[in-house]
Amino acid sequence: MSPQDAQTRVEALIVLTERLTSAIAHQAQAFEAHRPQDAAGQMAEVAQLANVYRRESAEVRQNPGLVQAAAPALRARLTRATEAFDAVLARHGRAVTAAKTVTEGLVRAVAEEVATQRSMTSGYGAKGTSNAAPVTAFTLNRRA
Repeated sequence: MSPQDAQTRVEALIVLTERLTSAIAHQAQAFEAHRPQDAAGQMAEVAQLANVYRRESAEVRQNPGLVQAAAPALRARLTRATEAFDAVLARHGRAVTAAKTVTEGLVRAVAEEVATQRSMTSGYGAKGTSNAAPVTAFTLNRRA
């Protein structure tokens, strides 16, 4: 592969990595601000960028010569961009895990409260009629 082709490929990988890093950082900020609905708007873009990144990085891993002929300074920029991506990805993982834990806790608390409310009624009254509380269901939408 010519040095020019390798340089072009490395520059494209840098741009891709930086775009993906920025999009994931935005999502992490949304989760950290307790606004997951703000992260949802970028899901399609992040998925598309992640698929391209996965494909490209797998190709380079299998054939390092694709980037080897690029200038060392350019390869160093790619390394720094990848390190930044890894750091943002770790931050995103922590934010998603925290949001998941909070959400699961809320759902559990609501379910326990519903169960408590249901068990507080007696089955039958003094005249033999049912005092059972009506069955209540609840649903959560994707914005909850």
